[in-house]
Amino acid sequence: MGEPEVFDHGQGHVLAFARTCPGKQDPNDDSAAIIRTLDDGLVLAVADGVGGSPVGHKASAIAMQCLLESVSSQSVSGDLRPLILDGIERANAAILELAIGAATTLTVIEVQDRVARGYQVGDSMALVVGQRGLVKWKSTSHSPVGYAVESGLMGEDEAMHHDDRHYVSNLVGSKSMHIEIGPTVRLAARDTVLLASDGLFDNLHLDEVCALARVGPPIKRMRSLVDQATDRMHSEHGKPDDLSLVMLTP
Repeated sequence: MGEPEVFDHGQGHVLAFARTCPGKQDPNDDSAAIIRTLDDGLVLAVADGVGGSPVGHKASAIAMQCLLESVSSQSVSGDLRPLILDGIERANAAILELAIGAATTLTVIEVQDRVARGYQVGDSMALVVGQRGLVKWKSTSHSPVGYAVESGLMGEDEAMHHDDRHYVSNLVGSKSMHIEIGPTVRLAARDTVLLASDGLFDNLHLDEVCALARVGPPIKRMRSLVDQATDRMHSEHGKPDDLSLVMLTP
């Protein structure tokens, strides 16, 4: 995509962007989804397929399709959690059935009546950030390095350059997959919700992401995140990668 796409919704402005790794000839292994629910809620998702082309691309696409089919089966207004969990479980079974070594990360956020809840498998990340930069909720990266950062044993800068930063310990497409469910977070009027593959979070520090995501018109915020991550990818210590983002802003 050359430019982010913007969709207006009762919950706010929803933006999406996806781009293949600079210089890469294979398809983008990331997939993303914006799903409007029966009662005008939102389910936002980003997946990052692993295993190399074409299996990574296929795995992330299967995850989005299974999530879409499950959420779209909603017949009455109500709790989305069973539908989201079912979609992820279906994706896990479908990818395992391929028996080709495919797998994918998956991060999901549901938003209903300005209340958000996250679901996490792997190291694609999601967060809720307030107007003044306060991180109200952030998913935990399911990796040894991610757990070390969360526990305070490793700093963010060290983690970004650690030799094991690519290792992910929990994936959709694994017999041992588990789904981490986050708490409910009531969104204030100026809060921003952001989901992204590791093409963003492996190249920008959390405070940089928060600063760029919370200030300015929605399209400018997304462009700033993409441009800054792209510049960092081309730097000496950057990590060139596929890049996908979904954002909900006021």
